[in-house]
Amino acid sequence: MTSTDPAVVADGLVKRFGDTEALRGVSFEIPRATVLGVLGPNGAGKTTAVRILSTLLRADGGRALIDGIDVGRHPRQARARIGLTGQYAAVDERLTGIENLQLVGRLFHMRKADAAARGRELLDRFSLDQAADRVVKGYSGGMRRRLDIAMSLIARPSVLFLDEPTTGLDPRSRLEMWDVIDGLVADGTTLLLTTQYLDEAERLADDIVVIDKGTVIARGTEEELKARSGGSSVTVTLSDPADLPRVRGLLADLVPAGAVESVDAVARTVSVPVTRTDHVVPTVVRALDAAGLDVLDVAAHEPTLDDVFLQLTGHTATTDDPGVDADSGPEPGRPATSADTPPTTAGAPR
Repeated sequence: MTSTDPAVVADGLVKRFGDTEALRGVSFEIPRATVLGVLGPNGAGKTTAVRILSTLLRADGGRALIDGIDVGRHPRQARARIGLTGQYAAVDERLTGIENLQLVGRLFHMRKADAAARGRELLDRFSLDQAADRVVKGYSGGMRRRLDIAMSLIARPSVLFLDEPTTGLDPRSRLEMWDVIDGLVADGTTLLLTTQYLDEAERLADDIVVIDKGTVIARGTEEELKARSGGSSVTVTLSDPADLPRVRGLLADLVPAGAVESVDAVARTVSVPVTRTDHVVPTVVRALDAAGLDVLDVAAHEPTLDDVFLQLTGHTATTDDPGVDADSGPEPGRPATSADTPPTTAGAPR
């Protein structure tokens, strides 16, 4: 295994639950010290893929590699290199922050003193040192999520799986979580981040994979995915539909060569694609004003996650279809030991 080899490889992963085919040949790679954002609606297969890669499930087909280690053949070795934070914080509310960390450290067979030292180090890193000896039941949602990630880092994994880590967090806690993730990547950790939020993937991911109905349907940067949904656009709404031809002519001089406008005579609008929306609205307004046109509105539009999904799948990203991932069993905990037994949830060994 060389430093140029990918840290994570999913190669044709297949998983079935009864008659439901949760994964149908999912493939992707993650270069070292980068973030792969995995997007998809509920039930797309995101969590199932994460559970296979983190040794919580066995694939029915294909293979998964962590640092070159075949997860299916050598799960014990793979677990020593990975950490997992699931969709819900796997913390024990009855314990303090430091006690939660010490517990996970002991599950990794760390000496008590070493587990305590590592726990204090992580509490400080995640700005939880002042709450180290407080019972977790009194923690805020953001504090619990930070503690949850700290627990997944106790054994210094090279690969970290974050399964929708900001779901349910308030905006401030979400931004704090993004800063935490930035710091992890800067330290050399490889991350797989599942999310339903395009803005989160834009902010954090070096590359994005879109999964729907158990299949990878697109991969690329956020700009490439936006382009798949038609890219950015500017729309002009007029008072008089008779002015539509003049507006089309004016906009033709302001947009990229070859751009095709969309005209709606009933709504009295002209929409054209643009490469960037920066400063485009003031530019268009000045041009229309100089031409003496009576304009009701000028608006720039950036593609959203729903735009991308509507274009790629025919439905929006907020579709609540729990069928696939719901069949994959209860919410997993964190791979916490190098033993041959399945991974455990912190505070509740299975």
